[in-house]
Amino acid sequence: MLDAEMIKSTCPALSEGSEGLVTTTALGRLDRGKCWYAAHTRGRHEKSVAKQLDEKCIGHFLPLYRSVRRWKDRRKELQLPLFPGYVFVHIDLQDRLSVLQIPGVVRLVCFGGQPAALDDRDIEVLRKGLTNGMSTEPWPYLRAGRKVGVKGGPLAGLVGFVVRKKDKFRVVLSIDLIQRSVAVEVDACDLEWTPQTLPLPQYRPAVGTVVG
Repeated sequence: MLDAEMIKSTCPALSEGSEGLVTTTALGRLDRGKCWYAAHTRGRHEKSVAKQLDEKCIGHFLPLYRSVRRWKDRRKELQLPLFPGYVFVHIDLQDRLSVLQIPGVVRLVCFGGQPAALDDRDIEVLRKGLTNGMSTEPWPYLRAGRKVGVKGGPLAGLVGFVVRKKDKFRVVLSIDLIQRSVAVEVDACDLEWTPQTLPLPQYRPAVGTVVG
């Protein structure tokens, strides 16, 4: 579970030439009665929505990665959302209107007609990996493959699909609710093979809520 209390944090500075990631978070106090939800945003409105959530003191998480774009005469570094079109919010569903009324927010992602809570562990592991400067990038959505667990390092506890790129191992974390995946580079010694077939997560809406 996530810590009961976290202070606001800003994007950590990156060293010259590092590949790492940055993340924008404003977590404030995370009450145990709240859950993580995926807020779907209008295109290219993720940072604007995150800024407004910060101004309203609403816990949120916008993971970013650094991308280098090259042209013939110049080179530019951009900070782009790992999950385009989504900002994760930490709220009680009774307060969902405070999120839905923010310009740029389209809806909360639902399952079975009701906003679906995300797994705290996925958000926590991803946040820890970004905070520790792990090399991460968007990845095509995966639902099948060889499952592995990460047994050591800042990503300990992460379970995902293993892939290889340029002789390096990456674990792909798939968030089925939004059908998006992200690949995180890990050391081979930190991997632990799991049974080939694992059940897909079942998303259950919060009990006793009514969607307006």
